[in-house]
Amino acid sequence: MHDKMLAISILILVAAPCVRSQTEPEHEKTVPLYRVNVVERTVNAVNYQYRSGPTQIDFRGTVLMPDAKGGAVVESKKGRTEIDAKFDHVVAPRRYGPEYLTYVLWAITPDGHARNLGEVLPDGSDKAHLRVTTGLQSFGLIVTAEPYSTVHQPSDVVVLENRIRPDTVGSIQPIEVKYDLLPRGQYTYNVPANMSAVESGPRVSMGRYEAIVAVYEAQNAVQIARAAGASDLAGDVFQKAQQQYQNAQDLERQKVDSKLVVTAARQAAETAEDARDIAVARKEKAELARAKEEAASERERRIAAEAAAQRAQAQAQADREQIVQQQAEAEANRTQLDEERAQAQAQAAAAATPPPAPPAAAPATESANTERDLRMRLFQQLRAASLPVLDTPRGIVVTVADADFRGASMTPATAQAVQEVASVIAAQPGLVVEVDGNSDSPGDESERLSEARAQQVRDDLAQNGVPLSSLTARNLGASRPLGPNTSADARLQNRRVEIVISGAPIGGLAYWDKTYPIR
Repeated sequence: MHDKMLAISILILVAAPCVRSQTEPEHEKTVPLYRVNVVERTVNAVNYQYRSGPTQIDFRGTVLMPDAKGGAVVESKKGRTEIDAKFDHVVAPRRYGPEYLTYVLWAITPDGHARNLGEVLPDGSDKAHLRVTTGLQSFGLIVTAEPYSTVHQPSDVVVLENRIRPDTVGSIQPIEVKYDLLPRGQYTYNVPANMSAVESGPRVSMGRYEAIVAVYEAQNAVQIARAAGASDLAGDVFQKAQQQYQNAQDLERQKVDSKLVVTAARQAAETAEDARDIAVARKEKAELARAKEEAASERERRIAAEAAAQRAQAQAQADREQIVQQQAEAEANRTQLDEERAQAQAQAAAAATPPPAPPAAAPATESANTERDLRMRLFQQLRAASLPVLDTPRGIVVTVADADFRGASMTPATAQAVQEVASVIAAQPGLVVEVDGNSDSPGDESERLSEARAQQVRDDLAQNGVPLSSLTARNLGASRPLGPNTSADARLQNRRVEIVISGAPIGGLAYWDKTYPIR
């Protein structure tokens, strides 16, 4: 270990936690912070031949550290691969941002997985030496700047990459791999505004320097774990990391052996990284569970809505059947009353001589009865088409509701019902049919839609046998609302198409109405 004295000013920069603010300190603005997209970069991976003896590879600096270089001796042995790497011109990682305190050597497998091989610690001469062992057989090597040495995935600040030498042995075939790196900003902090004391920080020995750096790396690890939610999602592990970090701080303040301080600090950093991993995994698990729960709830809501729609449809059918039954009963009662009245009149006629009737009265009564009977029969036939039917002074009105359309086109079921209505009308010559389009509010778009719907119904009636000479279509717009547009249901009722059937064969009087003499 070199005894050269080093300035500790870089360490004070990471004292404040959380996400970095948008405002950098004045002296930080003069430090170039390189940003480069490395996701699209590739690094050559080498398949080191098993027990083929040592071979050499080179390291070359990226655009972030162009002067850096190095080399490594790689040897595949029984059960392991040994790497002896040396680097030159490795400058302080602080240049990439105050959160970066160290460098880490990574092995990248051909499928893109990264493995932390160890910390790269430059000495006072910007040189570094690292001897490590890995169980991998085929891999590429990169060096990245990191907030602490025990990170589990590389940052995007790649400063060195391996390069295959012409004399590299065991490189069966270079494999081009792409490694996905963590986005920049995962390890960032607020930088204190007052940094005037940093540049004049004390100088210490290399051993002391390593101890202080290790303590701040532990601080980074604890703060990053807290930012990831580890205090809530991995409370026991995070609390243990905090205690270990506090212990490392106490040892550093007591100026004990730097090896003990580094050991305690690295233990705290490892525990904090474990807490961060646990928090990230639990957060992802919770989000997945929440997504599944929302999907299940949506599925239950959809099933409930479909069941409610089926119940409503069944209830509507039952209501229609009940109305038909009630109307049939009312018609039977009316027929019975007519018969009883006719019998009473016949008995009265037998008992006394009735006054002579005007010559035109009998034919008129007979004609009125014929029109009334035809009107009631036509009404009953139209009701079988499953569309709402009313007998009004305007004529017999068949309503095609807003729900029976998809835009300007009728649904298949509604088109079938309109075809049945056309068959009933076509079977009775002399009828006049008027198709009225109605909207819920004035406006060009609403009126265009109601007019298009009326034309569609008119065309369907004509195609199914209703003579064009007796057919007309018009757009009434919002001039004849059934009620005020104060609710969504009311507006739905106002958007409709009415088929108005009239003419001499059925007369101008509704079956439930009658004439009243004026005296």
